[in-house]
Amino acid sequence: MSASAGVAGSSLGGKSRARRFAEIGAWLVGLVVVLAILEALGVDVTGWFRQLWDQIKAIPVQYVIAGIFFQSLQTSFAGLSYYGILSAAYPGEVSLAPIITAYAVGVAGNSFLPANIGTFVTLVMFVAIIPSCTLGGSIAAYLVQKIFFTIAGTFVYLYLFLSVPGSFSANLGNISAHPGFTVLIVAGGGFLIVLLVRAFWKQVKKLWAQAKQGGVILSQPRRYFARVFLPSLLSYVAKYCVIGIFLAAFAIPVTFESITWVVGSGSLANVASFTPGAVGITQATNALALKTCCHVPNDTAVAYSTAQQLVTTAWNVAFAIILVVIVFGWTGGKSLVSTSYAGAKEQVAEQKEARRKKREEKKAEKQAAKEAEKAGTD
Repeated sequence: MSASAGVAGSSLGGKSRARRFAEIGAWLVGLVVVLAILEALGVDVTGWFRQLWDQIKAIPVQYVIAGIFFQSLQTSFAGLSYYGILSAAYPGEVSLAPIITAYAVGVAGNSFLPANIGTFVTLVMFVAIIPSCTLGGSIAAYLVQKIFFTIAGTFVYLYLFLSVPGSFSANLGNISAHPGFTVLIVAGGGFLIVLLVRAFWKQVKKLWAQAKQGGVILSQPRRYFARVFLPSLLSYVAKYCVIGIFLAAFAIPVTFESITWVVGSGSLANVASFTPGAVGITQATNALALKTCCHVPNDTAVAYSTAQQLVTTAWNVAFAIILVVIVFGWTGGKSLVSTSYAGAKEQVAEQKEARRKKREEKKAEKQAAKEAEKAGTD
C-alpha cells in the first residue's frame, strides 16, 4: 500500500503549478458561464446570492460560534470513536491527535469532493500513520465505526415513517390482508440474501485476515461501548445541537421532530447525491422536510439549509487545516494529505473498474447462455 501511495503521491506532485491553476481557472470560468446563462434565461442568480449573503450576515454571531463549537465536537467525538477501534486493533501504535486529524480531513473533503472521496482519504491516512495498519484493517475499522450510525439512521427513518399520519396502516395494511403473500416475500428475500452471501463469500474470506484485526474491538463488548458506541452517541448529539442552533437562528421551531426531519432528509440527500457535499439536493430535501413537519416557508427553509451548509463546510475545512498544521506540521501535513488523496482516488478508480468488469462478465455470461440455448434448440 505504501508503495502505491507513494507513486500516486509523486504523480500528484508531478503536476505543474501552471496546470493546476489552469484546472482551477477552467472550473471558475465554467461556473461563471453557467451563472451567466441562468441570468440570461431570467433566473435572478445575482439577486439570490445577494439575498443569501444578507441572510447569512444577519445570523447573530453567537449562533455561528455555538454552531461551529458543536460542529467541532461532532467531528472530534467521531474521531475519538475511530481511536477506540484502532487502538484496540493496533495497541501501542495509535495516538489520539493524528486519528482525529485524519477523520477531520475526511469530513472536510466530503464537503466538496465527489463520491465521498474524503472518507477514503481518511482510511488511507490511517494506513499511513499506523505502522501495522493495512487497507483491509482500515476498512474494517470504518465498518465497525458505522455500526452506531447505521442504528441511529434506522431509528431516524423509522421515526419519520411512523410520524406521518396513517403511514403505518396505509403501508402495512396489505400484510394482514395477504399473509400468504407476505410469507412468500419474506422467504424470497431470505433466499436472495443467501445467494448474495454465497456470491461474495470468497471475496470476504480474502479480506478477513486483514479485516478481523481492524474489528477486534467487537470481541470486547465493554470496551466497544465505552470507547466507540458512547463517543459516537455524543457525536450524534452534537449533530442535533448544530442543527438546532441554526434552526433557531432562522426562527424555525427547534423540536426533536424538526431536527430529526432535517437529519433524515439530509441523509437521503447524501444517498441520492450526484454533487459534491450534496449541494442543492440537501437544500431541496431539507425544505421539503421542514414544510412537511413544521410548515416552514420554502424560502426560509432553503436559506437556513444553505447558511448552515456554508458555515459548517467553511469551518470543517478550517478545522482540518488547523489540526493538520498542529499535529503534522505544514510540510508534513501537506505531503500526507496529498499522498492520501491520490491513494484514495486510486481506490475509488479501482472500485469503479471492478464494478465495470463484473457488469461485463455478467453480460458475457448471459450472452453465452443465450447462444448455448439457441444452439441446443437448433
